[in-house]
Amino acid sequence: MLNRVYSWTLNLASHKYALFALAFIAFVESSIFPIPPDIILIPMILAAKKRAWLIAGICTFASVLGGIFGYGIGFYMFDQIGRPILDFYNHGIKFTEFKESYNNWGSWAVFFAGITPFPYKVITILSGVTELNLPIFIFSSILARGVRFYIIAALLWKYGSPIQAFIERSLGLLFIIGMFLLLGGFVLIKILL
Repeated sequence: MLNRVYSWTLNLASHKYALFALAFIAFVESSIFPIPPDIILIPMILAAKKRAWLIAGICTFASVLGGIFGYGIGFYMFDQIGRPILDFYNHGIKFTEFKESYNNWGSWAVFFAGITPFPYKVITILSGVTELNLPIFIFSSILARGVRFYIIAALLWKYGSPIQAFIERSLGLLFIIGMFLLLGGFVLIKILL
């Protein structure tokens, strides 16, 4: 099954709408979708190494736009959904304290979530909820997502064939590690928040 999905993403790279599919996945991952765009980004770059920088750029741009959308979800929907829940449980004061603390370190949280497997969408929405300064949020997002996707592109551009052979040999193990990191990110969120 994993091999079929991997082959499908490699074939997707040569499709005329491949970059649009990547942009869509990167956008929704930054606000609502649980699967990171790396799952499509990596095979696309492996299949089209000459376009590695373009692919990374589109992924970065779409991811940051999706992050801004996630910020908007937190910013505009918190009063309708989040605040009544906090008030019901008498956590409004705790949230105010958390908001001040988060905004002191929010740019680092955005950067950390943007370059690691930590669920970036949680931080984008949380940044909107806490009203983190939007230009700081955007700058941190561009920096973090750019670093992440361009490092992947650079490594695949330079060492593509050995990395591709390793991925194909270890696809099952890589999938398990990826799922562990994704679930670990959600557990970490639960612990921290």
